[in-house]
Amino acid sequence: MNQPQVIQHKIYSTKEIVFQVNRWKLLNKTISFTNGCFDILHPGHIASLSDAARESDFLIVGLNSDGSAHRLKGPGRPVMDEKSRALMLASLLIVDAVVVFEEDTPLELIEIIKPHVLVKGGDYTMDQIVGAKEVIAAGGRVVINPIIPGFSTTGIIGKIQSL
Repeated sequence: MNQPQVIQHKIYSTKEIVFQVNRWKLLNKTISFTNGCFDILHPGHIASLSDAARESDFLIVGLNSDGSAHRLKGPGRPVMDEKSRALMLASLLIVDAVVVFEEDTPLELIEIIKPHVLVKGGDYTMDQIVGAKEVIAAGGRVVINPIIPGFSTTGIIGKIQSL
């Protein structure tokens, strides 16, 4: 598959994102971070990512690896492999960087990146958001965006299975 170079360059390893984050911070740019499995990209994801992108100069998306997504979502998940999911996210204009993480939560990645803004969807409360305490302690803020009703990957999978 031919992929424009700009998309490939938006997918970072953990080591590479540290360098890029430091570069952006030296330029006095703000960074927001959100994360998820993004197994089947849908309008709810786009709304959430758009909201997250509005919070800063640059948006970094932490993407659960295949193993992490499987442990979180259960049997049969993820539907799409991490390379495909990373490519789809990186192809979005609103996303500046994608980093795949292996752990069950993005805490280590959040601690490394130290974003100015941590963004999650409205199905979370402040005490449930991994990394919220760390971001706030570092002087950042946490934003909980509303969920767009009617869109969920689990719902889409259920609909497909019932056809």
